[in-house]
Amino acid sequence: MAPGKKITARIKRTLPVKGPQAPTLSELMRWYCLNTNTHGCRRIVVSRGRLRRFIWILLTLSAVGLILWQCAELLMNYYSASVSVTVQFQKLPFPAVTICNINPYKYSSMKDYLSELDKETKKALETFYGFSEGKSKVRRSADEWNSTGSDFFKQIPLLKFEDLSKTATDLRSGQKRKIEGSVFHKDSSIVNSGDSNDIIGFQLCDANNSSECALYTFSSGVNAIQEWYKLHYMNIMAQIPLETKEKLSYSADDLLLTCFFDGLSCDKRHFTRFHHPLHGNCYTFNSGENGTILSTSTGGSEYGLQVVLYIDEADYNPFLVTSTGAKIIVHDQNEYPFIEDIGTEIETAAATSIGMHFTRSRKLSKPYSDCTETGADIPVENLYNKSYSLQICLHSCFQKAMVDSCGCAQYAQPLPAGAEYCNYKKNPNWMYCYYRLHEKFVKEQLGCQQICKDACSFKEWALTTSIAQWPSTVSEDWMLRVLSWDKGQKINKKLNKTDLANLMVFYKDLNERFISENPANTLVILLSNFGGQLGLWMSCSVVCVIEIVEVFFIDSLSIVMRRQWQKAKKWWNDRKRDQLGKPPQASDLERQGHDNPVCIDEDLPTFNTALRLPLPQDNPLPRTPPPNYSTLRLETAFTEQLPDTLEVGQH
Repeated sequence: MAPGKKITARIKRTLPVKGPQAPTLSELMRWYCLNTNTHGCRRIVVSRGRLRRFIWILLTLSAVGLILWQCAELLMNYYSASVSVTVQFQKLPFPAVTICNINPYKYSSMKDYLSELDKETKKALETFYGFSEGKSKVRRSADEWNSTGSDFFKQIPLLKFEDLSKTATDLRSGQKRKIEGSVFHKDSSIVNSGDSNDIIGFQLCDANNSSECALYTFSSGVNAIQEWYKLHYMNIMAQIPLETKEKLSYSADDLLLTCFFDGLSCDKRHFTRFHHPLHGNCYTFNSGENGTILSTSTGGSEYGLQVVLYIDEADYNPFLVTSTGAKIIVHDQNEYPFIEDIGTEIETAAATSIGMHFTRSRKLSKPYSDCTETGADIPVENLYNKSYSLQICLHSCFQKAMVDSCGCAQYAQPLPAGAEYCNYKKNPNWMYCYYRLHEKFVKEQLGCQQICKDACSFKEWALTTSIAQWPSTVSEDWMLRVLSWDKGQKINKKLNKTDLANLMVFYKDLNERFISENPANTLVILLSNFGGQLGLWMSCSVVCVIEIVEVFFIDSLSIVMRRQWQKAKKWWNDRKRDQLGKPPQASDLERQGHDNPVCIDEDLPTFNTALRLPLPQDNPLPRTPPPNYSTLRLETAFTEQLPDTLEVGQH
């Protein structure tokens, strides 16, 4: 090492260096390591020997890595959806119970509207299966069919396929034709009907482009006939005014025979009617529309809702529904009853007991889960005028897409503002459009499943159903007589047990199970975990963290900025001098201060060490000459001796 560098190093070791006043980052880091409370950093500086210093560096870096890893885990755990569950038990009010007849409208009242459709359906059954009501099993010929006219089969022709080929026989004309189309859709499990190679289905084509067709096949002829019938049925019902449909369906007096709640008698005044497009007139017990919600005094079947329903199986539509009974759904007063989705069927000639357990759940919203509080943040209009739910959002989204794509609304869902229900007189293309749109909806290509979210708060009734024969054999005679007498004022026939259904809905207990989500990690717990990790691996506290921030961010930044400022200032002075065209003069240099190249930092040397510093090699400064004192000059010889000296010498 050069003598100048040795002297500089000795000066730097001698002079104290304090924090931000350190001229370089290396000096700042050395000062931090010597003065910090984290022991690992200090041991790196004070340890002697390369091996020991390397070990301490390795241990310190490992500890820092473990801290970063553990803190990252803590942060992810803090923002995760980990929750704790709280269960509470308390008394609760009775829910709303909606009851619908499986048959939506009286068949005797609907015959004028459905007579042509029923005739066409019977013809299809006679042609395919070779039977009709009251006649021998003889297939109709195509000429006989064509002579009667088939408007419904012109709209949606029923086809018979062989071996899933694209060659089909039209049941109306009896002619074989090749099926063309870009879409070929079939049921997932095919069960042949009729002959072993026969498959029944129908074809829907775009009215504007006959080459765009969709072919639908079904697992049996029963499914094909029913689906075909429902399409035409919805088309007819969409053209009937709501007031007329309410009169064609069942009234409360028609549906309800007896009613008891909490051991007391009730009647139709406790039920609220609402019209469902697919189920006709439905009746809701304890709807809360009058501002009063009933509650039960205790649990058990004796203190719930007990009703006897008159089903009237003889007035059922034979092609629309194939089962007998009623459908019920238990729901909150502010929820819409989706009978078609989650309704429970009640069979006739039986007593159905439904025990309930009520659970109220509360989920955390973001960042713990992707749920919505009120649905106000969902860009889908609520068409049901009830509190938000995922089903309401999905149905509303599909209905909006139906109106936008097909120009009309689907019959089974509420009407958006300014829209009308589809029928092929005004919208000849709606059936094809509906099926293609529904296919996209099922495959989640419509975007509704991505837009709609679960509700953060929801209520659920867990139902336990049990069935017993009712009325019993020994009591059947007198019960039917009494019920017939009660009903005899409106009907002139004796009731049959297959026309009746006994329903009981009750709480098994009066305990509400309240499940709430609470953050498993709060801010206090997060900070405590951070402190534990820092203390475990680095023996560090909050003060130590502040010290790290001060040194590694504030002080380091100030040193870097100071260096950049000095460079920028020098560049500006040089640029200004170049613009003036004045080269640096010697007199200017002499008047300016000069830094020793060995001591370029701000540490001032002592007087003794400064005298031993070497001179700069470039542009040496003029040295101060020694003093010129004449009295210090000595003569080698004197020309004469002074008198006073002589006198002294004489004495």
